[in-house]
Amino acid sequence: MKFEKLKAPNTFLIIFSLIILVAVSTWIIPSGEFNKHKVNGKQVIINDSFHKVEQNPQGIFEILMAPIKGIKRAALIIGFVLIIGGAFSVFQKTGAVNSGIFAIVKAHSEYKFIRILLIPILMVLFSLGGAIFGMSEEVIPFILIFIPMSLMLGYDSITGVAIPFVGAGAGFAGAFLNPFTVGIAQGIAEIPIFSGLFYRLIVWVIVTSAAVFFVLLYAGKIKANPQVSPVYTTDLEKRKKLKLDELNNHVKMDGKHKAVLIIFSLGLVLLVVGVIKLGWYIEEICALFLGMGIIVGIAGRLTAQEITDSFINGAKDLVATALIIGLARGILVIAEDGKIIDTILYTISFPMKNFHSVISAQFMFLVQTVINFFVPSGSGQAALTIPIMAPLSDLVGVSRQTAVLAFQMGDGFTNLIIPTSAVTMGILTLADIPWKKWAKWIFPLQIIFFIAGLILLIPPFFIGW
Repeated sequence: MKFEKLKAPNTFLIIFSLIILVAVSTWIIPSGEFNKHKVNGKQVIINDSFHKVEQNPQGIFEILMAPIKGIKRAALIIGFVLIIGGAFSVFQKTGAVNSGIFAIVKAHSEYKFIRILLIPILMVLFSLGGAIFGMSEEVIPFILIFIPMSLMLGYDSITGVAIPFVGAGAGFAGAFLNPFTVGIAQGIAEIPIFSGLFYRLIVWVIVTSAAVFFVLLYAGKIKANPQVSPVYTTDLEKRKKLKLDELNNHVKMDGKHKAVLIIFSLGLVLLVVGVIKLGWYIEEICALFLGMGIIVGIAGRLTAQEITDSFINGAKDLVATALIIGLARGILVIAEDGKIIDTILYTISFPMKNFHSVISAQFMFLVQTVINFFVPSGSGQAALTIPIMAPLSDLVGVSRQTAVLAFQMGDGFTNLIIPTSAVTMGILTLADIPWKKWAKWIFPLQIIFFIAGLILLIPPFFIGW
């Protein structure tokens, strides 16, 4: 299957349609504004200061200018996404990722404790990928590796998909350093990038543990009785077609792979130190990842041409994401120029003022969950919703940090099930697993995630997060 088929062009259509819809709304919704003042360098709404202003409806020309205006206003974030995408592409090109995973698989046959911990270890690794650098589309190549591995170990195709996909998805939803969700959302919300790290680590541990436990229970059941698998019949055919012995012929861990993994790990440590201790922002983080990409490429013995090509290809793969960010910001350009943002905030916040702040945060989580069905792009959804949710949180007594958490969980959890996600449908197609069977299998985990999300939004209020 060609990767191009896994893209979701309807996302662009949806967002551009929203630009048109918002433009139409500027002719209907009364224009209004809150008075604002700066607190610690960020614009904060003054409560009870809403007032109507002169109407400024947006026409066809404004609609056509909205995308380029959106790209202009989101230029720093767009550059951030492209550079990080290029750097991680160089990392993958070295082969260190594959070699690391197959080193663990080999240990499965040699050590009993590895046999017990294999699934948790692998899922935690993928969860770290989701939590640290937003691993999502990158999961797709691993499906063709983990399904044969899973069948070889006595599990089924669902387990083979769940290890990388659910693992990365859990990390993505409970991320603590994901630049494409946490980083972008915090930047838009005007709070320090990657701040609130300690509580986010707690969220990540809880969400990842829930995912690992769910998959472990299922894998144990399949190991004991393979016939209970929803894909048992199709897996019988796969076992005939796949030459499972070839799994052991994959690239082995060598010196250059070890060097790459060490350098990458040290780079992540430097990232944490820079953000927490040195106050790094987008420019410094971009510089770090650009430098890491070059050094990792050299350590992985890639030629200058391979490093350059890999970087360009990685950035190229995220052009769609960059455009989505620009388009989504274009929606806000129309709304801001039409002066209806504050009117919408006032309308939404008015009934929410009667709720406790915890209930308001949970309501934000629910809204983000619904929006994710229509805009299944973490960075795009951040650019679309955080400019509204951040000031809204000021009005209803929810911290902006909590609003970002509500966003990332609302965006992340349902990515594992929604049919509007190109990644989800592409993975299931590669795995030959019907969406209905997958949805039925993962639905209990979605309920667990949803309840966990509601509960995890309670402590931030009481600890002043």
